[in-house]
Amino acid sequence: MSKLTKENLIKSWLVAVSMGYGHQRTAYALLPLSYNNQFINANNYENIPKKDKQTWESSKNFYEFISNFYTLPVIGKIGFSIFDYFQRIPTFYPKRDLSKPDLVLKNIYRLIKKGWGRDLIEKLKEQNKKIGKNLPLISTFFTPAFMAEVHNYPGEIFCVVCDSDISRTWAPLYPSQSRIKYFAPTERVLERLKLYGVKKENIFYTGYPLPLENIGDEKMEILKSDLKNRLFNLDPRKKYLSQYQKLVESYLGNVPQESNHQLSLMFSIGGAGAQKELAIQIIKSLREKIINGEIKVILAIGIKPKVKEFILKELKNIKLENQKNIELVTGENLIDYFKNFNQVLRRTDILWTKPSELSFYSGFGLPIIMAPTIGSQEDFNREWLLKTGSALPQENPKYTHQWLFDYLESGFFAEAAMQGFVEVEKIGVLKIQKVLQLCCG
Repeated sequence: MSKLTKENLIKSWLVAVSMGYGHQRTAYALLPLSYNNQFINANNYENIPKKDKQTWESSKNFYEFISNFYTLPVIGKIGFSIFDYFQRIPTFYPKRDLSKPDLVLKNIYRLIKKGWGRDLIEKLKEQNKKIGKNLPLISTFFTPAFMAEVHNYPGEIFCVVCDSDISRTWAPLYPSQSRIKYFAPTERVLERLKLYGVKKENIFYTGYPLPLENIGDEKMEILKSDLKNRLFNLDPRKKYLSQYQKLVESYLGNVPQESNHQLSLMFSIGGAGAQKELAIQIIKSLREKIINGEIKVILAIGIKPKVKEFILKELKNIKLENQKNIELVTGENLIDYFKNFNQVLRRTDILWTKPSELSFYSGFGLPIIMAPTIGSQEDFNREWLLKTGSALPQENPKYTHQWLFDYLESGFFAEAAMQGFVEVEKIGVLKIQKVLQLCCG
């Protein structure tokens, strides 16, 4: 399991959805396991039936609307709370039977049984016939997995969970009768799926699939090298290393006497673009430190032209449009963006993001500053990050220039980096491949 080779590789059809970036980012990390080194967006593939596309579009448009609507004072939060009620995650304790399907799940199955998704599954069946075998199907969203089962996909069906805890909607309508297998990123998800009625033999605890380009093989040499350089920047007064240097060296080896990059903060705006105003607030607060070269700010802005236009306009307004210590991460397309994002992440010291699927990137030894959550799933991700000790809630963005550097000097970020590295599973892709070998080899 130490690396992926042609001899041990089980190829699959990889299916995602283009609703935000989370499910596609997850699929990107799994590209080495895909048959054609691509993933299929179930809601936007070539020659998708008009009716299917309309059904998906209504969900996607509402998702993006509600994400941006949330930022409006008072009315936005009231409207979002009504939406969030229907995707809420129930309390875990007391442990009880939670297998009863909710209204959202029943409606999803009603649409599937009427034919939603049949075209996609039939196309994959045809491809299987052409290559002479039934490839496993891996979906990074629950709906395509449900479609595959209802429309009788002949190969194994797997679903990758992208959050630290999940609502009932992730499990099938009749979970005890389903053949869908799950890759759980956390032990809580594993236990939650059991409460939802999924058979324990259909749940595999693999961790979240972090991109191997930032890890290397099972020895994690790339990750460890990057983390050593990061720790130097995160602990300028050696407050953390003076107490825990032997522990750090037992995991990483010797920490260098200087870093290979300047102190860098990445802010991830997200697929819906809802946090672009917060990005500018941070830049304004750090303005003098950026100009003086005390910190570099990296804005991961995605691929939406409107987000880029907004950022460039705002940077020009505050006379920072040509500042060398501000870097924008984007791409010609989503695959290009993810490649660029992961490359820049290797010279990033602190990741500022809402607690989305990027919560799992704490496993790289990246301390996370958590922006305010949007929705029940992110609330649970936030709780999980705090329990691992790998993240800190954001303070007032207007005073980032003060509290960020106080945290640095105290060694808090260095401690959070090591906590994430130690506590969070990192080789999810390799563990998923091992499961594929067991089930499909």
